[in-house]
Amino acid sequence: MAPSIRLKKPLLILNRIIGHTSAKNHITKVHLGDTEGLDSESDKKHLKAIYKKRAKKESQQEERKSLQAKKREEEERALSTEPPEIRSNYGTIDAELLPPSFLLEHLSADHIGQTISFNARLHHVRSVSSKLAFILLRQQVDTVQGVLQVREGAVSENFVRWAEHLNTECVVHVQGTVREPPEHIKTCSIHDLEIHIDSMHVLVQVEDPLAIDVYNMEQVEEKDESHETQLAVSNRVRSANRILFLRTPVMQSVFRIRSSICNIFRSTLDEQGFIEIQTPKLQPAATESGAEVFRVNYFGRNAFLAQSPQLAKQMAISSDFGRVFEIGPVFRAEDSNTHRHLTEYTGLDLEMAISKDYHEAMDVIDELLKSIFKGVYARCRKEIDNVKTKFPHEDLVWLEQTPRLTFKEGVQLLNSSGWTDDDGRPAAEDEDLGTRSEIRLGQLVKEKYGTDYFILDKFPTSARPFYTHLDPNDDTVTNSFDIFLRGQEITTGGQRINNPRLLAERMKKAGVDPDGMEEYMQAFEWGAPPHAGCGIGLERVLFLLLNLGDVRNATLFPRDPKSLPAKKPGSDKLPFPEADTVRYAFEGEHDHVHLPDLEKLIVNYGDATNTSWLDERYKVWRDTETGAAVGYAEENKYAMIMGNPLCDPRQYGIVISSFLKYLKKHEDLRPIWILASAQVEEILGAKLGWRTLTCVAEERVDVGNANRVVKKERQAKNAEVKIHETALGQPVPDDVRAKCDKRIEDWKEGRKGRKQVHITEVRPWVAMAHRRYLWAEDKNGEIVGLVILHRLSPEHGYQIKFALDFPGSPSGSIEALISRAIQSLTASGINSVTFGAGAMDELLIGSNLNGIKARLLSRTYKTVAQQLKLIAKSEFREKFGVKHDPVYICYPFMGLGVSGARTLIKFFEDEM
Repeated sequence: MAPSIRLKKPLLILNRIIGHTSAKNHITKVHLGDTEGLDSESDKKHLKAIYKKRAKKESQQEERKSLQAKKREEEERALSTEPPEIRSNYGTIDAELLPPSFLLEHLSADHIGQTISFNARLHHVRSVSSKLAFILLRQQVDTVQGVLQVREGAVSENFVRWAEHLNTECVVHVQGTVREPPEHIKTCSIHDLEIHIDSMHVLVQVEDPLAIDVYNMEQVEEKDESHETQLAVSNRVRSANRILFLRTPVMQSVFRIRSSICNIFRSTLDEQGFIEIQTPKLQPAATESGAEVFRVNYFGRNAFLAQSPQLAKQMAISSDFGRVFEIGPVFRAEDSNTHRHLTEYTGLDLEMAISKDYHEAMDVIDELLKSIFKGVYARCRKEIDNVKTKFPHEDLVWLEQTPRLTFKEGVQLLNSSGWTDDDGRPAAEDEDLGTRSEIRLGQLVKEKYGTDYFILDKFPTSARPFYTHLDPNDDTVTNSFDIFLRGQEITTGGQRINNPRLLAERMKKAGVDPDGMEEYMQAFEWGAPPHAGCGIGLERVLFLLLNLGDVRNATLFPRDPKSLPAKKPGSDKLPFPEADTVRYAFEGEHDHVHLPDLEKLIVNYGDATNTSWLDERYKVWRDTETGAAVGYAEENKYAMIMGNPLCDPRQYGIVISSFLKYLKKHEDLRPIWILASAQVEEILGAKLGWRTLTCVAEERVDVGNANRVVKKERQAKNAEVKIHETALGQPVPDDVRAKCDKRIEDWKEGRKGRKQVHITEVRPWVAMAHRRYLWAEDKNGEIVGLVILHRLSPEHGYQIKFALDFPGSPSGSIEALISRAIQSLTASGINSVTFGAGAMDELLIGSNLNGIKARLLSRTYKTVAQQLKLIAKSEFREKFGVKHDPVYICYPFMGLGVSGARTLIKFFEDEM
């Protein structure tokens, strides 16, 4: 039976229900809705405010550029008037011509009277007069005062003025004489020496003045309540300006101390026969609890970022390594926004075989930590004193014999002091301690034993993971311990279960499937010796040791639940500012001559559907008020409007209103809006009362999590298929274009007589400035496949505009091409790619449709989808891991009918 006959019956039923068959014989005029209401003055005022904010920012940028140019001109003019002996003493020079830099950390009273030359950051400039300025210079943790004073034949007023106008944080080369200052210099780390500057040259320029510089970043203030010193800038400012915060001498000191801790940890264990290992951070299952684990897409399978190297450490012990340690990243998906939690931190982990008792490991760990404390205070006294100027604290106190309390003893000490939690309850012997109880226990231990450092042993079973060994005499507690520093836990350690039967039982009780951890279980089934170990949080140790106030101050680039925020749509800078429709609305010439370029509008605002407007079958209406564009095709007295308007999304209402008014006044066409986003559907459905439905979705791929088609790629490789590609806008060689054109004709010839749903013609060589091309050649040099990527808005990335598998191509060629295209986009920093719109397997009702009409439309669509095999393309795309982003078909009341349904089908269908 022919497809047209099979479709006839459902369409006839639909016709009887709705009552009209063509756009020309509607009894009632189409109801477009309140289009005037979309064009509101409040929206325009809001947009004007956005425009003013943007314009102000752009004006400031232009002003800065102008000032920079003016400064350069003034510098050149001033230099041209200087005598030769002064002209060579300042300005901008090439760093390659300079001698090695003197290190300020070596500066001492022995250098008084000597001339030194060095590179440094311009830390701060304090102008005293036209003839005198104090220049603070910085090398990592060291700061020194430079004196720039007018001197005959060496320093001119122009020289002083030039230095005063340099932006802080630029890198300069200074030559000068070391002198003893008349008084102690409080603002620098080097208090008793200064440099009388003879020459100063800029090596690395900072073009724009910084909103906050290192000098201001490290200023301190006194708390009103406690009168303690603290940094004046907030954590938010420190995070937003992380590079500058890391440049501060205090943070330079923190990271030198951090480095020393790692060095001492490594060398101490190395001396005791430990082997350093590096364990994988991708695990087949969670090691602690599923709620705290990061799940990742591992080639279409589930994997997890390691919550600790625990399992791999134990497997190494089973491999007879004896004693192992690691310094590496640890990931915890805890949504804890506190001063002591991170989602990624550095773990100092160790594991060791034991002979008799897990206290053997406790002894090693205890001595290790005390070695770290001793080493840090011996090696890093200067850095610790530097940290104390911004984060005041007393040196750590510990005892040669570390106090060791059982968990029950710790709870008793806590409760005997009268401590209760927020609900008024005392601490329980079978529950883990919280932060408040830990801190209070630390205070009580300090009062009783006079130490900031102690061990709490025999933790309850309920507070430990599945692999922790139970106490053989009391299964309510474990052979495990925590070690505390200044009242907070810095490490958890203990003995691990090495009996595979007991381990499997404990795993099942904890909700962990042993079958999903076969490799781990083998380590014990094949015989593992008794062993114990611990994991130490490096950042936790550092922030407690130095009283840094927040664990984020102990890590380079903090990762917490609020890190890596998703970019809001439209927050990206437009690739083509000259095609900014908000700006055009207030600055444009509002005519058809100087409208923003259509291709640039697609790159600024477009999605896959908008690229179809470049075909000749589409008309593009332009809004002279905003510069926006709307694409549509005329079919059977209908305007088939495709995709979203090309404009800033905040202008959708205004542009849609203008377009529908134009359509009503100048075109005798009924609108059907196709492949509209949810935002446009909201305007048409909720505000204009149109009927909406969806049976189509943008098929997007998150390039970072795209599936690989390994088997197909291997087939293409075995067939000696070679892939070539161009960068964005790079021309395709003429001979390749000619070969592609011939193969496209072969492809079309092979598809004659086949039905296919599509919305665009195969036109490979249009808008080439905004496209990337990839083609595959077989071993004979014949082109066997072509993929064309079209650039879209920053939000949507790229569209796989065409993916053509030419006749006779080796198996896997087109899959290998698409996979390569996705990998190239990933390497370019692109986050998203779409194949374009694909049919869904069923129709979903949107706004203002219900009852028998909705059910009938749904049944009719299923019939059409099956007969035309609409989802065939989607099935191919699924192998790359597409996600479906529904787009809508919208039409006004009395605006569709059977004629509209037929027109839709005809519009998408084409004989190739």
